[in-house]
Parts: sequence; C-alpha cells; structure tokens
Amino acid sequence: MTASSRSDYWLKLGTTPEQLMRSAEGFRTMAYAPYSNFFVGAALLMDDGSIVGGCNVENSSYGVTLCAERIAMANAVSSGKINPLAIAVAGEVSSFCSPCGACRQFLAEFNPDMDVLLMQNGSITSISLRSLLPYPFKLEDI
Repeated sequence: MTASSRSDYWLKLGTTPEQLMRSAEGFRTMAYAPYSNFFVGAALLMDDGSIVGGCNVENSSYGVTLCAERIAMANAVSSGKINPLAIAVAGEVSSFCSPCGACRQFLAEFNPDMDVLLMQNGSITSISLRSLLPYPFKLEDI
C-alpha cells in the first residue's frame, strides 16, 4: 500500500496511527508491573470506530501475568466487540514492543490481518499481524 492510500485507509477508520498510539500510551500509565518495571499499554481500534484498551498486569507467579494486548482484546469482547481493525502497543520509548507469541495467537483469533502499530523513539511502524504470525493455529484446520 502506498503512503497516500495508507493515509486514506486511516482516514476511513476515523483515527490516525498517532491517535491510536497516544491511546496505548495512556493505557500504559495504568499498568501494574512491580516485578519487571516494564509497563505496556495497548489500544485496539474496533470496526465501529471505538478504541478499547488494556495494560499489562503482573503477578508474583509470573506465569499468570497478563499482557496488555490480551487484556485489551478481552475488554473488547466483554463489551460485545469482536472485530478489531488495528492495535497499537506502547512499551518502553526506546525500543519496539512487539506482541509476544501468545498475544499474536490470541489476536489472530479475531482478525489475523489487523494492523499492529509499534513505536520506537517517536517513530510509528505498522505491520500486519499476519506478517508477525504467518501460520496461526486454527482448530478447524485440524
């Protein structure tokens, strides 16, 4: 997609990558990360134009820690929204905070072609979830 068709795409969505990332940064401020001090926020743009967010929530039993991306999607589902178009993930300012494998699989359940926005040093990069997870697990494929 060309730069101009990409901006037309975002215009049709009713928001911009920058606005969605700012939302993710806002959700990041609510993260509970007393063990790693690695705070993450995620903002999902839904097909109705709404933005639903989440933040990471750590636990002293590390295996039950929840990532911001999965919390955002669970918040969307609990609000009756299951059609995400894009997600912005905001972690530390100096490096990309790409969704982990579990989050990639979780999000692919709802839209394997959604845009994933990542930011590094103020620069936003967009990549499709399918590029990050080219062969998601699907029960119907078994």
